[in-house]
Amino acid sequence: MLLEPIELAREIADIISDKKGSDIVILDTGKVSSIADYFVIATVESERQSKAILDEIDKKLKAHRKLPISVDGENSSGWVLLDYGDVIVHIFDPGTRDFYDLEDLWSNAPVVVRIQ
Repeated sequence: MLLEPIELAREIADIISDKKGSDIVILDTGKVSSIADYFVIATVESERQSKAILDEIDKKLKAHRKLPISVDGENSSGWVLLDYGDVIVHIFDPGTRDFYDLEDLWSNAPVVVRIQ
C-alpha cells in the first residue's frame, strides 16, 4: 500500500515515538519550500537509540515498499537525515538539534504534529 506524504510522515513519527524518541515535530514544509512536503524532526539520547529507530523505520517502511532516496550522516555524528522525497527525516542528538535549530530556520512552516 502506498502512503500519501502526510501518512508517511505520521507513520515515521509514530515509529520514533514507539522507540522513545523525543520532541518529535512534523513541519509542513511544502507550504514554504519545494524541497519536501514534510520534515520529521526528532531527538534521541544515544547512538544505540538512534540505530534502533533507524532500523525500525527501515523495516516498517520496506513493508510499504518505501526506501529512502538517500541517507546522510552517521549515528555517531549527532545527525542522521533520511530523504524519502516528499518526507525528510532528521534524527538528532540534543546538542546537535539545538545547534542547527531547524524549527527556527523553518519557522514559517506550519507545525502539523508535535509529540513531546
